[in-house]
Amino acid sequence: MPFYRSHILVCVDPQCLAKGAHELTDALQDELVAQGLIDEIQILETSRIGGCARGPEIMVYPEGTHYVGLTADDAPYLVEEHFLKGRVVEKFVEKEKPVADEELGPPRPKETRIILRNCGAIDPMNIEDYLAADGYQALGKVISEMTAEQVIDEVTRSGLRGRGGAGFPAGRKWALSRQAPGDLKYMVCNADEGDPGAFMNRRVLEGDPHSVIEGMIIGAYAIGASYGYIYCRAEYPLAVQTLNLAIIQAREFGFLGKDILGAGFNFDLEVRVGAGAFVCGEETALMASIMGRRGEPRPRPPFPSVKGVWGKPSNNNNVETYANVPQIILNGADWYASMGTPRSKGTKTFAVGGNVAKPGLIEVPMGITLREIIFEVAGGIKDGRKFKAVQTGGPMGGCLAEAHLDLPLDYEALTQAGSMMGSGGLVVMDETSCMVDIARFFMDFTQAESCGKCAPCRVGTRRILELLEKICDGKGQRGDLERLEDLCHEVAKNSLCGLGQGAPNPVLSTLKLFRDEYEAHVYEKRCPAKVCRSLIRYEIEAPACTGCMVCARNCPVEAISGERRQAHHIDIEKCIRCGICMQVCNFNAVSVLT
Repeated sequence: MPFYRSHILVCVDPQCLAKGAHELTDALQDELVAQGLIDEIQILETSRIGGCARGPEIMVYPEGTHYVGLTADDAPYLVEEHFLKGRVVEKFVEKEKPVADEELGPPRPKETRIILRNCGAIDPMNIEDYLAADGYQALGKVISEMTAEQVIDEVTRSGLRGRGGAGFPAGRKWALSRQAPGDLKYMVCNADEGDPGAFMNRRVLEGDPHSVIEGMIIGAYAIGASYGYIYCRAEYPLAVQTLNLAIIQAREFGFLGKDILGAGFNFDLEVRVGAGAFVCGEETALMASIMGRRGEPRPRPPFPSVKGVWGKPSNNNNVETYANVPQIILNGADWYASMGTPRSKGTKTFAVGGNVAKPGLIEVPMGITLREIIFEVAGGIKDGRKFKAVQTGGPMGGCLAEAHLDLPLDYEALTQAGSMMGSGGLVVMDETSCMVDIARFFMDFTQAESCGKCAPCRVGTRRILELLEKICDGKGQRGDLERLEDLCHEVAKNSLCGLGQGAPNPVLSTLKLFRDEYEAHVYEKRCPAKVCRSLIRYEIEAPACTGCMVCARNCPVEAISGERRQAHHIDIEKCIRCGICMQVCNFNAVSVLT
């Protein structure tokens, strides 16, 4: 593999593609050829680099220079200035905000990269790049040196647990699938990453697809499967494209198909694209969708390891779980088990979002504390505000407060605290967040995504949402909090699948930790965080108002009155609490009251 002095990462997210990202790639390639630099500088297309609002965007390494607003016509000038003369082209440099996806750059403090080791470092469209990074070495070792039982034992001793949310030991699940009777078995990869703000699996699929494929082939060898499915959400078109190309390349190199590496082992797989149903992240609903049926969960047992796709024994793990397997085989179970906690081994990827200074995707050892992630890895709370809460585990996870900042992130600790690991979403909130509104937001999501098969989830989540909306609208009554709590427990206890069972978690956790906010909404008719529209009012402070009339001209309902150069007034009855007056005021004369 040649050594390149520079890499150019071109963003090919949909926004950048619409603005000519592919044309920019072609133009850069042509210019590098013309300047005799094609053997020194490599171009890689990758998913989201920054915000894409000023795309197309590129990232140049090792300098880490982030260029935005480029066109194909800019390629000759950029190549000459940056790569021939060594000068940064300031007019194209992104200055408005930091790079969102910093996993493309050097590891942050506290990071340990196993899953993300190749993302941004290899060309995901070229299998030879993966081979140069020890790709498929683990598969060769398994087929030439290990029995199926030895593979399962190695994965079991490593302590690898499913990274999709429940944390079931991967080795034990593989053993159950191997022991299940039947000649035909399936490997399934859950790539239906639907949590709001989560993009861990997406990064791996778009940046290192062969690591997932290799992990699935090793798993298939271990359980005796002959076919596999990668169930990827339709909202990840680049991931689907990358996976399909990687599968074709793996077949051409003899890693998929019949008689793999001449060992008499047969395994092939395909990509199935989901139709956007969040509930298909649940494994029985996912398998129903693979078979062309409606994506609805079914009661268990029988578990998929006994009766899964097409009624045959099927093993289901998510993207991150499979991507760990080749490294475990190459480096050994003891190496992997040396990281993390006694019961939660290895590393975990997290999508850190919300009110932090450095949002993005990180990979850290299990057992790291929330305080370390938020204040060291993610740079602390932005704008100098105070930390208030963090939502872990996606829409079915719970909210944790300041008292939990030193909580080690592992499966058991999070469950005991009233939350969950989930797939790895972390949404950080500061003091401007209303916890009642946060609970309402997550319940609105899960209620909309309920498949409707069981009444506790179909009806119960709707009733919970109605109560939360009532409270946020200032119409809460005495006894509503108790009714809300009882209803949450009933829905969690009686729902068929994990969506309904986990949907009440954001409500129950916020009720427990921030009950005073709920009580303020119900009994005092006020929102302490000044978020809920029905419980706030805008007021113009006379001493600060200059009578410039900007607020009056911009008010959509003409609720502001006053003469020029005189203090203005807001008619509370007309005001719709849109906040435009506060946004356009240049003198900070508009304040929010509760």
